[in-house]
Amino acid sequence: MTQNGKLRVLSLSCTYPNSARKELGVFVRARLASLSQLAEVKVVAPIAIFEYGNNAGRKTERLPVAALTDGSMEVIHPPWFYPPLGGVLNALALAWQLLVPVQRLRRRYSFDIIDAHFAFPDGIAAALLAWYFHCPFTITLRGNETLHASFRWRGVAIRWAIRRAARIIAVSEPLRQFALSCGAKPHRTRVIPNGIDSSIFFRRPAGDVRAKLNLPPTVHLLLSTGYLIERKGHHHVIRALAGLRERGIPVHLVIAGGGGAEGNFAPILHDLVAELNLQPFVQFTGPVEPDTLAELMSEAHVFCLASDREGWPNVVNEALACGAPVVATNVGGIPAMLPSENVGFVVPMNDPHALLAALARAFTAPWDREAISAWGRSRSWNRVASEVLESLESVFAAVEKEPSL
Repeated sequence: MTQNGKLRVLSLSCTYPNSARKELGVFVRARLASLSQLAEVKVVAPIAIFEYGNNAGRKTERLPVAALTDGSMEVIHPPWFYPPLGGVLNALALAWQLLVPVQRLRRRYSFDIIDAHFAFPDGIAAALLAWYFHCPFTITLRGNETLHASFRWRGVAIRWAIRRAARIIAVSEPLRQFALSCGAKPHRTRVIPNGIDSSIFFRRPAGDVRAKLNLPPTVHLLLSTGYLIERKGHHHVIRALAGLRERGIPVHLVIAGGGGAEGNFAPILHDLVAELNLQPFVQFTGPVEPDTLAELMSEAHVFCLASDREGWPNVVNEALACGAPVVATNVGGIPAMLPSENVGFVVPMNDPHALLAALARAFTAPWDREAISAWGRSRSWNRVASEVLESLESVFAAVEKEPSL
């Protein structure tokens, strides 16, 4: 710890935002920014030289390895290379290539704990680095772990890292149960959901967002956001839109988001819109700034997330904070985010009939948007940071009695 008693945290994240990819891991940055007000935090945010799943192996922008300042945090962006189809080798490659930059950082920053975000590849690399530097480490499970664990050797490595972690922080109860199934000890697991930035996401008065989108004042606005990738389920929402309009509900769908590292699903979405003759009723905005997103959420009659895999999707909390009722699939932490039908409806995954029925009901239900907003704003990033710090400090306090390595 520092002389003033602050814990020294080294956070490892391959999804931390950078100047080339500002949309990456904003939830990771938000948590660390709040944590840095309570502890000393430095961030190692590796950037892959090639992203094979992103536009057929696009070469990424090289950023200076020298430390940058992000608020009160120091951030370094060491480049790293992983082989195509490398699987578990990617995590080993990450650990090996981080050894020198972390060693250099260690000489001037004697961190107490390594804090990894996502189990793969970050958590596995953190386990190896923690073994080398003789310190405890934690892993935050955020949602992609169940998919990666379905691969044989990747799953073996994930379970190995989870069992060795001094603490597993899961953003939802299903992810904590996953950690337990991997062999984590119950007392080393804790659910700490994400928060929201209530200075941005709050119920805003009617603005000019409809004029910006050229929407008539009488149409009902359905909003779907997220990367234009298959698992976000925008295609399910487009098909539901066709059903809503067949029922005579004057709905216009706005899809906000750009391409993601899992591939570009946008052409398929555009083709589907054309196939269903919905071109006049669907608008793709591309990526939008947070303030614009908050305006859209405040204006939306209903927000829909039809994903087939999530951890704790921030967009649901953000939409609620803006007063929008939510219809979402029963994945990850969504049932906890929508605990009653006063704030939205939870539907089975990949059930188009249930999705259509819930959306039709949502467009006619009498919503108390002020109450929805109050529920959505009830969890701030400051609260999240306090809970995370409590977990990290308990690890540090117990490391002599219960070493994780």
